Parts: sequence; C-alpha cells; structure tokens
Amino acid sequence: MSWKRNWRAAVALFIIATSVVLGGCGEPNAHKRGVYMLVDTSGTYSRELDKAQQVINYTLARLQPGDTFAVASINTASFSEKNIHARVTFDDRPSVTNRQKQAFQESVAAFVDDAQPAEYTDITGGLLQAIEFLNEKDPGHKTILLFSDLKEEIKSGYNRDVPLDLQGFELIALNVTKLHSDNVDPNEYLDRIAGWQQRVEETGGTWQVVNDLGQLETILP
Repeated sequence: MSWKRNWRAAVALFIIATSVVLGGCGEPNAHKRGVYMLVDTSGTYSRELDKAQQVINYTLARLQPGDTFAVASINTASFSEKNIHARVTFDDRPSVTNRQKQAFQESVAAFVDDAQPAEYTDITGGLLQAIEFLNEKDPGHKTILLFSDLKEEIKSGYNRDVPLDLQGFELIALNVTKLHSDNVDPNEYLDRIAGWQQRVEETGGTWQVVNDLGQLETILP
C-alpha cells in the first residue's frame, strides 16, 4: 500500500503548492497604490497647469514599481478615456520604471502645452472615469487627486445625476483657488468645499483639502 501513501502525499503537496501560488497571486495588489489625478482645464483655472505639473512630478517620485498612475483632464465632457493623457503601471524592474516615468513626464508636458481652456467643468464625469479606471486596476490603495477650484458647470443636455461609489477611495482636493465671487461672499467657497466633502463621504470615500502645495508630503507619504 506504499503507493497509496505516496499518492496521498503527492496530492497533499500539490494542494499546498497550489494554495501558495494562488495566495501569492492575490496578495501583492494589497500593497500596490493607484493614483488618478484629475486636472481642471476650464476657464481661467487652466492657468494653474504649471502647479499641476509640480504635483505630478512629486507623485511620480513617490510611486514604486507595481503602482499605477494616470493623469486626465476635466473639461466640458470628462467621462471619456480620451481625457486620459498619461497612464502607466510601473514595471517591477527599477530601470524600466525610470524610463516609464520619463515617458510619463513627456506625455504630461505635451498635454500642458496643448491644453485649451474648456467652457464647462464636468467634475462628476471625471470622477466617474477615475473610479472606473482604478477599479479595473484594483490596487490596494486608491487615491484620486482633484486639482480644481471645485466649481462644477455642466453643459446643457449632459446628465450627471449619477451616484458616485467611492467606497475605499481617498479623494484629495488640491489648489482649491478662490473665485472672484468667493471674495464677495466667502460662504460660496465654504459651501462648495462642504458640498463636495458631503458627496464624497456619504458614498464611502475619505476627503481632504490641501491648498499649500509645499505640503505635498501629506498626500502621498
């Protein structure tokens, strides 16, 4: 009966090996980071793109092999892959990652140079695209950087009455500049931030505002 014992032992080893392999396939994602940055190009806010590049370069320096990064624009109709100007999942080999980061910077520079001020500001559409993108990549940590004054203006005919499922997402609003009307009535500025915070948190996400770009270490430690 020794062949039976050997057969059982072989089966047991196969099961153990299979469980290790399957566990190894799923586990790495828990440590990977996915960052999707939305850059507002509407109206006068398009003049802030040089500051957006600072954030992008800082983020590139912080991300590691296996992490994912994408940069997309907010314009009149933002729920589109065409709005994604640069995207990458970094290779496990550091030398390849460095080349990917350089190519990413070049794509962003081309986007900034060619950007035209948009007439409307479809923030909701951009967020829907960001959620879809990061959910597909399925990193362990999902961060959306929202570089905008948070003033949403939807073109007539576009439906953005769509629920945002931000469960498990961290949303960080950056460089939320004050509009002329905010200077006349500061409540407009405060209400705009509070409204987005409520919308994010009631759908399961976390919310943070960082206006001092000298404190970027607080967003991606």
